[in-house]
Amino acid sequence: MMINAEIQQLKKEKNALILAHNYQMPEIQDVADLVGDSLELAVKAAVAEEPVLIVCGVLFMAETAKLLSPEKTVLIPVRDAGCPLADHLTPEMVIEARKKHPGAAVVVYVNSTAAVKAVADITCTSANVAAVVRSLPEETILFGPDANLASYVQRQVPDKVIIPLPPEGHCYVHTAFTAEEIAEAKKSGCRVVCHPECQPSVQESADLIASTGGMVRHAGESREWFVCTERDMGYRLKKLYPDRIFHTSPDAVCRDMKKITLIDLLRSLREGVYEVHIPIEIAIPARRAVERMIAIRG
Repeated sequence: MMINAEIQQLKKEKNALILAHNYQMPEIQDVADLVGDSLELAVKAAVAEEPVLIVCGVLFMAETAKLLSPEKTVLIPVRDAGCPLADHLTPEMVIEARKKHPGAAVVVYVNSTAAVKAVADITCTSANVAAVVRSLPEETILFGPDANLASYVQRQVPDKVIIPLPPEGHCYVHTAFTAEEIAEAKKSGCRVVCHPECQPSVQESADLIASTGGMVRHAGESREWFVCTERDMGYRLKKLYPDRIFHTSPDAVCRDMKKITLIDLLRSLREGVYEVHIPIEIAIPARRAVERMIAIRG
């Protein structure tokens, strides 16, 4: 395909690295240098030699890459590829919650804006959330913006008090799955894996709860899976495990993830759009929160 060849040629000319999230469209995953979850991409990008990073994902992912690679040029091909979950929590909400719960620690999901990370103590991913919470001396944890992930970590770390911030924060893609769907999938002989952003009733019914990285690691353990996360995670898994069967919901679509097309990626390479900038007063404390998490992760 001609556009793919042009992307690869421009990538070499610009000395750029193309990063794609697991939820990107298959054609974007196919031209990327790295495919993975948001933190995995950001951490790998930070040690890459290329001075230009093109993040095919949503804005908080591009911001995280910029936080960990402040000296590099970070581009996102579509300016308004956002995340309703990340936008659900604001710095003002965190500051107000701290006043109500003095002495509590603030843990924010990596699926949050740089401005929110800047007022947190530490960040987490869906894979390391329990380890992050256990590492803190505080007994009370303000956790946002995903209430289902907060419920998950409360079950994992029962000796802490987890207060979701805000109480109703959720990802519309993951909350669409139901326990009834899980039961039907199991009847058909599938093993079920769900993301911890799914509702508690779905988590309780699943055979495995895992981040997208965890899904990659465990997918070879069974012949047939029903995968409760964004639809195109199934494409990623099928490429890695062609001898396995992965069922996904055709309705589990992140609209913002699907905004980036090959044409957008090509334009980003040609024109250097859209560059991510984070004010230094936000970048410094936000980077500290992310790096504190990475230290635990390692």
